[in-house]
Amino acid sequence: MELADYLPIGLMLVLAVGFAGVMMLASKWLGHDKPTPEKLAPYECGIVPLQEPVDRFPVKFYMVAMLFVIFDVELIFLFAWAVRFEDFGWAGVGAMAIFVALLAETLYYVWKRGALDWNVARRRRYRRIVAPEPVAAEEAA
Repeated sequence: MELADYLPIGLMLVLAVGFAGVMMLASKWLGHDKPTPEKLAPYECGIVPLQEPVDRFPVKFYMVAMLFVIFDVELIFLFAWAVRFEDFGWAGVGAMAIFVALLAETLYYVWKRGALDWNVARRRRYRRIVAPEPVAAEEAA
């Protein structure tokens, strides 16, 4: 392939970025920006919020979500390998065995580090580290 074969892709990229930029500038110049309290209020499914949320989502929620995405993407590699299983031979089986072993080791590490535990403070094995039990008054004296 020559560099000229990539010209349509480059031209399409330039057109897409140019179109997006022109539309953003046009909306900025032609539109009016008059924020009101009603426009700035959160809106979800037509329900007006009666109070502000008490807490943010815990970091554990995002950790589990990121781990799910990571392991899900790695599962896609297993499907791609399974489709071409016979073409790779024993070298492919060995490479995938190493890949799955590293994947299992990563899951074990994440599990032991507590990234998949939600109520850490309530679990007995973590109380000493995260939320120690209160010291009784007679023990403190």
